[in-house]
Amino acid sequence: MKILRVVNQKLEKIYNRQFLTSRRVEEKVRGIIDNVRIYQDEAVLKYTRKFDGVKLSLKQLKVSQNEISGAYQNITPNFVSSLKVVIENVNKFYKKTLKKSWRMKADDGSLLGENYNPLEKVGVYIPAGTAPLVSTVYMSVLPAKIAGVKKIILCSPPDKDGLINPHILVVADLLKVDEIFRVGGAQAIAAMAYGTKTIPRVDKIVGPGNIYVSEAKRQLFGLVDIDMIAGPTELVIIANRFSDPRFIIADLKAQAEHSGGLAILITNSRKLAKEVKLATESVNGLIILVKNLKEAAEVADRIAPEHLEILVNNPQRLVKEIHNAGAIFLGPYSPTAVGDYVAGPSHVLPTNGTARFFSGLSVQDFQKSSHLISYSKKALEKVKEPLEKIAGIEGLAKHLDSVKARF
Repeated sequence: MKILRVVNQKLEKIYNRQFLTSRRVEEKVRGIIDNVRIYQDEAVLKYTRKFDGVKLSLKQLKVSQNEISGAYQNITPNFVSSLKVVIENVNKFYKKTLKKSWRMKADDGSLLGENYNPLEKVGVYIPAGTAPLVSTVYMSVLPAKIAGVKKIILCSPPDKDGLINPHILVVADLLKVDEIFRVGGAQAIAAMAYGTKTIPRVDKIVGPGNIYVSEAKRQLFGLVDIDMIAGPTELVIIANRFSDPRFIIADLKAQAEHSGGLAILITNSRKLAKEVKLATESVNGLIILVKNLKEAAEVADRIAPEHLEILVNNPQRLVKEIHNAGAIFLGPYSPTAVGDYVAGPSHVLPTNGTARFFSGLSVQDFQKSSHLISYSKKALEKVKEPLEKIAGIEGLAKHLDSVKARF
């Protein structure tokens, strides 16, 4: 890891990082999407052979209940009991955030409000290339379940034997995912967006993936809603001379386990910076030297990281200066790993600086609202004058006539 001062030009690249893809990837994904739209299941099977090296029949696309039941025989001992603790944590967190319909009635008889309804169908994508992301299953499915989504389907790429990791199947089964399909990559995203004879069309697709998956989500947004376009995972740590270097080094190394993951330490301690640098030579990232913790918070806020750890004595004071971060971990005993697996909030978080305007996956991602407007004759009469003026400015006389007709 290199040590940089806050004024270094390289920081501008960090501040302005974004999801970028090559024209080759863009065109390749567009071709896959078009083929799935036209040839549906036939195209899905073709790309599964081509990219995953697995020849499946049409009937094998959907994972059978027998295979799901058999998965319980191939999981880590005590996995289910451990999972129940995690599920309880996630449920507790998201039940607190559920939005409910509301009404507001005025004395003149007018009524305003919002109706909140769950999405009908949601698709969850679970990658399994470098590692089977078991935790992403419950981190994505549970908020949708709590929101009341009526149907959840899951797509995950098969291994060379045509199987999905048994832990993924068990979690999906315990959470009552409706259907599971052994299909990955851009073809899975296209299949869920357009629907095929076998794979249902969904209203929203959530879950991380490689550059082809992210590009497919980008191209299909609008036809279907998406959670976000995720890039490589990120960690920023704010620390000072009182912070324990062992914790910092361990967390930076943990971040390096992710392919392409970015790890950054921001500190005002030269001694700490040198110690961490010596122990993290192989880690992809930076050490940024600042004048004080206020400047550290300003730099972190500009980076707008996916994960932010504040490892100082009074993190609650510093967190008030942070406005842009996917998830914030306060104090020495709150490593990112606890958020990845067990704390409760989803680990599906904005990357590439998009925490400036995106939030982590939430129950609200699976709800939609309808505005409610009900006026009495008395209430309508009260707004006739401003309505007339605004309609006149816009030159829409018939709008005003539609009000006058009621008198």
